[in-house]
Amino acid sequence: AEAQKKINEKLKKGYEQATQGVRKKRTVTRRVIEEDSTPSTTTSSKKRGATPSVNVIAAPSVVVQNNSAPLLWKFDTGASTLGIFVNASLCWVGNEAGKIFALNHKGEVHSKFKLPEGVKCIVADNDWLYAGCDDGNVYDLSGKTPRIAYEIAEDVDIYWIDIWDAILTVSDANGNVTAVNHEDESQWTKKSSGYRGWMVRCDDIGIYHGHSKGVTMYDWEDGKFIWEKPTNGMVNFGWQEESSVYACTDTGKIYAFSKKGELLHTYTCDRTIYACATAENGKYVFAGDLNSIYCFNEEGKRLWKLATNCGAPQSMQFYQDRLYIVTHHGFLACVDVSETAITAAQIGNLPKTVAITAPAVSEISAIGLETTSDQSTGVMVECFREGKDLRVRVISTGYNRDWNCQFPKGIREEGARYLVDEVRQSQNGGFYRAFGNIRKLSS
Repeated sequence: AEAQKKINEKLKKGYEQATQGVRKKRTVTRRVIEEDSTPSTTTSSKKRGATPSVNVIAAPSVVVQNNSAPLLWKFDTGASTLGIFVNASLCWVGNEAGKIFALNHKGEVHSKFKLPEGVKCIVADNDWLYAGCDDGNVYDLSGKTPRIAYEIAEDVDIYWIDIWDAILTVSDANGNVTAVNHEDESQWTKKSSGYRGWMVRCDDIGIYHGHSKGVTMYDWEDGKFIWEKPTNGMVNFGWQEESSVYACTDTGKIYAFSKKGELLHTYTCDRTIYACATAENGKYVFAGDLNSIYCFNEEGKRLWKLATNCGAPQSMQFYQDRLYIVTHHGFLACVDVSETAITAAQIGNLPKTVAITAPAVSEISAIGLETTSDQSTGVMVECFREGKDLRVRVISTGYNRDWNCQFPKGIREEGARYLVDEVRQSQNGGFYRAFGNIRKLSS
């Protein structure tokens, strides 16, 4: 009776009963957005500058009662949302319930599926698209069925990921950053001076890690320390352009650093910033706090600030006069940030926002596999054993058979052959990458 009493006390405190044969779930940190009934003050520059060459936002200052952003549409995913990626055809969004939707630029759903755990982020690596999730898996979304491309170690409390040329980088709660190769093998781990790494970005030069003390750059090949720059406050999010990286902090600052580690500009907001993005290679800088969106010019002058009316932006991306944001209230919203729309919004003229509710979605298997005997289309690959590991090589003509192929581990079967829509060479060479749909060849 006494033992059961102690168990009941622990259950009340949030502990779970141990179940034989059931693996304990990995530690998952959710981003915490502190609600505040006091809206941040809305301001903009007092004087209009020259009209920009791109058709974006240098709107004049107007004192108005209605200072809401011009939302064209908002899509309610049903749960707090961090994952977003936008390209010419689709807007991808993933939420903490594991639901992923692909919408066109009008907000119409083109595809949908549910993964086992929450989506932390959606990142692109050239034409490949990946979703990093709370179960430690990184799913390849390039085919009609998501496939597990990487499985992150269970002792890692994942904060963010990025991928360049199949090299996965992971930042975690303890301030570590880890590089993983195309075979899902850890290459190196480094500990930065801070902790809580909400920012990791990578390119062909290096890896940029944002944490509680600032931003640190490492060489992506061997993890060699290159530079570190302090920030006033903890880094909450990061963005990169070709020659610069941006880090926003919980003190309302956004820092722009060159990739050589030089401080280029600082942008000042009114409260904690949860996400940032840029347009035209840094010509404009956007940021989001609890309830507002900011826009600055490259030199740091604030151009405008307007309310979202759908929550705190946790991630964002600019695309062709539109700023797409995902919020802690679960929305993917499309904001018209063209000069005409912002000028109208500042005098209270707003478009009618189309409100869209997400359709029902079912969980999909990442290991389900179609079979075929038709070899007329696609590229043939074969799974073979190399020591203790299963590898995949291309056996269609015209490919180097000495190169391995990046291929989902969960569907590898020794001796099996598969047809892949495409096989592409990695940017740096030395291996291939499967792209698109995968079917198993039947005998």
